[in-house]
Parts: sequence; structure tokens; C-alpha cells
Amino acid sequence: MEVLGLGRPYPVTFAEAAEIIDEDGHGDAEGNPDGMARVYVSPELDGWTLIIGPWCDPSDAGRSDDVLRLCLALSTRYGQAQAYYYGAQGDGSAWLVTENGTALRRYCETGVAENAHLTLGAPLPLERSHRARLGLPTTWDEATESDEDEAEWKWETFGLAPEIAAALGVSPLTLTPDTPVTGRGLIASTRPAPDL
Repeated sequence: MEVLGLGRPYPVTFAEAAEIIDEDGHGDAEGNPDGMARVYVSPELDGWTLIIGPWCDPSDAGRSDDVLRLCLALSTRYGQAQAYYYGAQGDGSAWLVTENGTALRRYCETGVAENAHLTLGAPLPLERSHRARLGLPTTWDEATESDEDEAEWKWETFGLAPEIAAALGVSPLTLTPDTPVTGRGLIASTRPAPDL
């Protein structure tokens, strides 16, 4: 929480957090119109701590640089840090993978033309295997890829973020009662406390 600059935490259950973050994701007119004022900080889940909320979206035009900077700082301190976006209603996927202070990969496919400008690093092994399964080249240049290949890859990547998260760490969509848990989850503010 210190590295991320989070404050004013209070304990919640995972179910309460899911409700809060879902509400925040749709914007709250009272003090959180953009849904970015709070995040859920999970207990340790099989060795990982998840930070969940729109504030963590690596594909958000207004936050992508900050999310990259924060993941780099976290990976410098803890070895690895990742950020994901997944639109469960067909809104796309994005992933940012950092290790030891280096960005290994950022890829975003949310149907926004500017997504291509956010791409960093080489495709992950999981990306390459999905492309091979589709019969697409496993190395490619987005600028020269055919429209057909681009469209096929776009639809494949729209749901890929949860699979990448599970392969590289922990996905909140694959948690089970058997997932090892240590500690307690918190809702934390992403904004500094107001001056009194």
C-alpha cells in the first residue's frame, strides 16, 4: 500500500469488495464519478496480493503511464507485478507484465484504436501459443498484419487477460475455497486524505 500511495484502509470481505468495486466501476456520483477513488487490496492469495479496481487498468488512456510506473516500482521491490483489464461483457482485455523493474509486456485490445500505441515488449509465450493455434504468425507487426489476421487476433485477445493472469500468478476468476489465503482484504483510497 505504501508503494502505491494508498491510504485510509478498512477491512471488508471479498464479497463486499466485489460489490464496492463493481459499483465504483460504473461511477458513483458522490465523490467517485470516475470510479477511481478506491481499490480492493486482497489478502495474500497463493503468494500474490491482488489490487482490484478501475484505477489499476493498464489500458486506460489517463492512467496507463501511472499504472506502468507503479508496476515497475512494485516489481523492483517484490520481483514481479502485473496489471490487467478484463471487460466481462466483451469489452476486451489488457495485460501489463513487469519483472525486476522492467516492463516485459503490455498489450491492450479493448476496441480502441489507440491501444496499439500502448504495446510494449515481445509477445508472451501464451500469446504465441494462441496465435499458433489460430494458424497466425507467432511474431507479427501490428502495422503490417492483414485485416483478417488482425480481426481474428482481436477477437481472441478480448477474453485472454484472465487466462494470462492465471498462468503467470493468480486470477480472481479462478479462486476457489482451496486457494491458500493469508491476512485480510481491505478497501483503500487511491486519493490523499483531505486537509483538515
